[in-house]
Amino acid sequence: MRLRNVPGAREDIAKHELAINEPENNKGKWNEEFGNNNPIQLEIGMGKGLFLTTLAQQNPNINYVGIEKYSSVLVRALEKCEDLELDNIRFIRMEAEYIEDAFAEGEIDKIYLNFSDPWPKDRHAKRRLTSVQFLKRYDTILKKDGVVEFKTDNDDLFEFSVEQVPEAGWEFVAKTWDLHNDKELVQGNVMTEYETKFSGMGHPIHKYIIKR
Repeated sequence: MRLRNVPGAREDIAKHELAINEPENNKGKWNEEFGNNNPIQLEIGMGKGLFLTTLAQQNPNINYVGIEKYSSVLVRALEKCEDLELDNIRFIRMEAEYIEDAFAEGEIDKIYLNFSDPWPKDRHAKRRLTSVQFLKRYDTILKKDGVVEFKTDNDDLFEFSVEQVPEAGWEFVAKTWDLHNDKELVQGNVMTEYETKFSGMGHPIHKYIIKR
């Protein structure tokens, strides 16, 4: 996918009140950033923010942090928040591999991975957000009973991701190759921009929930 550059995006992000420019300063102190001790949930690769802003509106007693590496995409998520007056959401522009610099051990309650970059070449497998390497990072920042929820329409990525779970020492809470036809897992499902697009094209959506 070719991303269109948005002039001034980095500058707009840097001065936005919901953007955290030095997340390492909040490590172990995110409750202070939000001003409460509510659970903290994290979406990695949150795109334009539809999924996360919807959750934040639905669940005012949960705090949400969205990570996105592309300024031109993240600025759109910030724009979505302009009229929502949400105080339980924050955004970080950063590479996902540095999440342990931004969050302390056991600080996060749940991690969402939605339609992540498949990195299709074998030599890039460790860059996939569902790889053993990333699951080890999640193991550090998640609470002991925390879970990871992953959705994609990419068959190869999902198959790879499923294989990585036992290898990393995790286990499945739930798994489906066709979310929208799974009567249990589809309950309360919040759609992302990609999910709306791909499911509308007839692509089945795959999902798993895993824990340690």
